[in-house]
Amino acid sequence: MKLVKTPDEVRAWRKTMPTLALVPTMGFLHEGHLSLMREGVKRAGVCAATIFVNPTQFGPKEDLSRYPRDLEGDLAKCESAGVSLVYAPEPASVYPAGYQTYVTVDDVSQGLDGASRPGHFRGVATVVAKLLALFRPDVALFGEKDFQQLQVIKALTKDLELGVEIVGQPTVREADGLAMSSRNAYLSKEDRQKALGLSRGLFRARDSRERDAEKVKAMIRAELGEVREDYVAVVDSETLKPISKIEARPARALVAAFVGTTRLIDNVAL
Repeated sequence: MKLVKTPDEVRAWRKTMPTLALVPTMGFLHEGHLSLMREGVKRAGVCAATIFVNPTQFGPKEDLSRYPRDLEGDLAKCESAGVSLVYAPEPASVYPAGYQTYVTVDDVSQGLDGASRPGHFRGVATVVAKLLALFRPDVALFGEKDFQQLQVIKALTKDLELGVEIVGQPTVREADGLAMSSRNAYLSKEDRQKALGLSRGLFRARDSRERDAEKVKAMIRAELGEVREDYVAVVDSETLKPISKIEARPARALVAAFVGTTRLIDNVAL
């Protein structure tokens, strides 16, 4: 496995690859990330990963400086998953002096995390567009846990005609149902137990097969317990617009909550 730090190194390596899968990450990898990498190897034969804690998607009061990092451990995990190249640039390589271009995806970035984290999806869309343009992969893989992010990336890829297949992979969970997340590292033992209210509420709503969105949201809220709700929503899976009734079109239930000081998100298909 090769580690590179600059765009020029990526371009030189890419010329030698007939097909390529890409898995962009912010590092501190867990099984959810590794499942994407293994799937990328299956789909394209060669998979590259990126490890970059993207400063433009963090707000002024968010956790950029304390976001967990473990490059040495991450590289070992990438190699175990069959990754051929890891791009781990410094911020100055991604946003050099004089950088002035940003990508905004209007509709699906509104509401939900877009409302709670202003500017977040502008940063996500910008860095992903840059990585797709740099690597020119045939397929790029992202986890469904960050469901709104996945829709933003699908929209920008389609609208900018980037010619990359965007694949969303199911959320990987701990044995007790908690969605795997790098931010789980912030949770105390007590808070981790409280965090189970998110998945417990989502599973209850999903398994009920209830069609009324308000009743679905009430089921989720009933399980949240001591955590502080940010939002609970039932939306159309493609447009992310709120719906009142679950009918023929695919729907999604999403929740975000603060467990102690840690903000967690989760979702399920309905």
